[in-house]
Amino acid sequence: MNVLVIDGQGGGLGRQLVAAISAACPEARLTAVGTNSLATSAMLKAGTVRAATGENAVVVNCRTADVIVGPIGIVIADALLGEITPAMAAAVCQSPARRVLVPINHCENIVVGVPDQPIGQLVTAAAQKVKELAETPCK
Repeated sequence: MNVLVIDGQGGGLGRQLVAAISAACPEARLTAVGTNSLATSAMLKAGTVRAATGENAVVVNCRTADVIVGPIGIVIADALLGEITPAMAAAVCQSPARRVLVPINHCENIVVGVPDQPIGQLVTAAAQKVKELAETPCK
């Protein structure tokens, strides 16, 4: 299963996601793409072997991903303080992959109906969902 983790800004969430998904799904082929080099570097330090940076990397890797994981902003053009381009958001949304989106209430995008939880709990829940998706075929 091809798992794509996308993150931006400092890559803190992406770093945690890479570590948690690697532990929960060691058989997954994990690729990390940062919207900037700092985010990519953080995810590399977390243990991913495959990593890239920038808009084209997001677009290309969304084509072959089975699951895309990242903050909810990756599906919103101009989110993450403008780091998510319209092309990136479209690539994530138009990908045939299943998306596991972490509800981060930052940068003017607020998800209602979702209780505020510590990032650690959100990361654990996201990794668990990826593990469940790996164990069940797509319907």
